Amino acid sequence: MSRVRRPNREPQDGPIQLPHKWHPRDYQLPLWKYLCSGGKRACAVWHRRAGKDDVCLHWAAVAAHMRVANYWHMLPEAAQARKAIWEAINPHTGIKRIDEAFPQALRESTNDQEMLIRFKNGSTWRVVGSDNYNSLVGSSVAGLVFSEWSLANPAAWAYLRPILAENGGWALFIYTPRGKNHGFSLYKAAVNDPKQWYCEQIPASISGVFTPEVLEQERKGYFEEFGEVEGNSRFAQEYECSFEAATLGSVYGPWVSKARTEDRIRKDLPHEPNAPVYTAWDLGNSDATAIWWFQALYGEVRILKYHEESFRDIPYFCQMLKDVALYKGWTYGAQHYAPHDAAHHLQAAGGRSIAEIALEHGIRMSIKPPLTGNAPIAAARKTLDVAWFDAKECEKGLETLELYRFKWDENLKVFSAKPLHDWTSHAASAFAILATSWREWKAPVAMPKENIYASPPGLTFNDLLELNRKEQRERNRYGRR
Repeated sequence: MSRVRRPNREPQDGPIQLPHKWHPRDYQLPLWKYLCSGGKRACAVWHRRAGKDDVCLHWAAVAAHMRVANYWHMLPEAAQARKAIWEAINPHTGIKRIDEAFPQALRESTNDQEMLIRFKNGSTWRVVGSDNYNSLVGSSVAGLVFSEWSLANPAAWAYLRPILAENGGWALFIYTPRGKNHGFSLYKAAVNDPKQWYCEQIPASISGVFTPEVLEQERKGYFEEFGEVEGNSRFAQEYECSFEAATLGSVYGPWVSKARTEDRIRKDLPHEPNAPVYTAWDLGNSDATAIWWFQALYGEVRILKYHEESFRDIPYFCQMLKDVALYKGWTYGAQHYAPHDAAHHLQAAGGRSIAEIALEHGIRMSIKPPLTGNAPIAAARKTLDVAWFDAKECEKGLETLELYRFKWDENLKVFSAKPLHDWTSHAASAFAILATSWREWKAPVAMPKENIYASPPGLTFNDLLELNRKEQRERNRYGRR
């Protein structure tokens, strides 16, 4: 292993030494030494321009020539991966980053379309997107880099980790924070398990990459470009690696934060046994199908569970709903709310629609019209103002809602009015279905009067809300609290 740690001094036409014409910076050395010593799991929360990807590219080159296997460098989206890694040029040298890490003399072939390099020794290295991780399951990979992990679909690691566990492979997670999402959870888990993980958080104020004067200029630049509040968040996030900074451009982040502040995200949120449970869906195949379980009770909504899964058919989800209800002791209402495409007739299904297939399996779907404009977002925000969540069962759904964000317009330097379509869109779309459906609820059975959520059958949300207002006026009148 000593040969991979030495700086390059090979003659111009002599054998190639790896890493190729590169050696780690001082603050990168601890991670590099960990990898060289056989470390398998690393979490590097480093600031922007700290050279996270460079370390991983050069390590992949070394690893590929120590063990013949397949190696991947993964970013949240394949298009982003092509731009940031495959086509990226080192501004200091004018050479493509992959050409610096993987010299042409080591390659058998280079496939631009698949972003795949095949080495002469039989190893391969490729750039992939976690937005398409399902298509990668079943492949054998011995080394995996999750770049921009805080923005990636966390399900990718859940799907791919058994492969590395089985073959003794390694995984590196490199990123700057995006609030307290799955990146924060991974960081905490790594910190608490030093025997299995190397974990390091390096802000720009420590690395020495930038002088204090440059950092102050950057801070002022963020303030001038984005305003004081957003500018401070951006600087704290990108340069100081702060997990406390809000996810920039988040569509629902402030509303989820408000629910936490008001203690409406509860451990073991109670289910009301006298009220029905409904579900709200977003449909997918290669994309995830997302489902929220909820109850509408006396002017509020209790959100009991969230689940998403890819590459499953409708009969699978119908059976899952039955299994969940049996395990939880829930009774479903008459309708399960689904988007308009559930009514589309599918040639692959013999001309039947998803709703028709679901009905054959005992699940009656209520088809919602297409949601357009800002109406779904407005409805979701209003719902978040009165919603209660089960902290454990809805953890992934809440995290996804916080990461759902508006597109950033690089030219205008503003967030657009349209959210970014990525892996977070499925939970958000299903929540929009929930938000535009739960007020339609009508109690199918009479409920005990002593129950604070009780109501006679047939009352709509507006009726319940008016009852709630009357009760509050009575409480205020007689001084009861």
